[in-house]
Amino acid sequence: MTMIETEQLTKTYNGRGGCRGVTLQVPEGRIFGLLGPNGAGKSTFVKMLAGLHRPDSGRATVLGQPLGRAEARRKLGYLPELFRFQDWLTPTEVLCFHGRLGGLRPRETRSPAFRGRIRDTLELVGLSEAADRRVGGFSKGMQQRLGLAVALLLDPELVILDEPASALDPVGRYEIRSLLKRLRGKGVTVFLNTHLLEDVEELCDEAAFLDGGELLASGPLQELLGGGGANWRFRLGGWLPATWAELNDAVGGSLSSMLRLVEADDQGNALLTARVTDREQAGYLCSLFIRSGLTLYESGPEPNSLEAWFLRMAGSRQGGVPQ
Repeated sequence: MTMIETEQLTKTYNGRGGCRGVTLQVPEGRIFGLLGPNGAGKSTFVKMLAGLHRPDSGRATVLGQPLGRAEARRKLGYLPELFRFQDWLTPTEVLCFHGRLGGLRPRETRSPAFRGRIRDTLELVGLSEAADRRVGGFSKGMQQRLGLAVALLLDPELVILDEPASALDPVGRYEIRSLLKRLRGKGVTVFLNTHLLEDVEELCDEAAFLDGGELLASGPLQELLGGGGANWRFRLGGWLPATWAELNDAVGGSLSSMLRLVEADDQGNALLTARVTDREQAGYLCSLFIRSGLTLYESGPEPNSLEAWFLRMAGSRQGGVPQ
């Protein structure tokens, strides 16, 4: 089942900002990341999916229903980027109130089953010990956890999270990542709007990139980053002008399909990169260099591959990578 499907979805503000002509699909049971620089139109797009903004044009379905339908909202959990809870309420009271907003009758919210659901949800987000404290004394991170509890309270099939880890410390972010992985394991679909690239790299099966209100790329994360496997780098010594041709002969003329020479200097130092499927393939290349008389100074996966892709995508609208 396709949990989110949009076709040429457009929303602007007096013809400016927002997003234009966004077409994408989010499959069931995946964690889908929405990326883009500030002002790209991500929050506008998320608010349309949540039924808070009406599109100017285009069409979209959420959980198989047109945007804003009550049938879809009952199965949808939503954490907005900016939210406030009443300072005088406790987390237990906040969740009880949102149970009512979700369509439960007063007697249902007072039932032992629902009270148990509240306790389980607060424990899930790490707030069980603060269940009866006033929200007004909460830190930003604790309020963020409470917002996530509200989104998860009614056992949704789809969760839309707008910057869910923005106020959390590294420990809190690790815990939220673990929670989102457990939700995916239960078959829950997560749509994640975030600027934290390490969260996307760690969590997401698929991603989309918005910039200037336009969708520039969408698909499985590994395909967006260049296919399966990992980018690997090799820093070598003893490189000569004839080395590339010698290596090419050693592998039967297919070197260019495996390696890319990034740089080489007059002192014989060279940096090469490759897209490898596993460590064994990287090990083969290391042995090839050593057999050819080269000195292997460094070999390992390239760091921040998602960051490099993000910068390339953002720079593509400006004629180059931002400095």
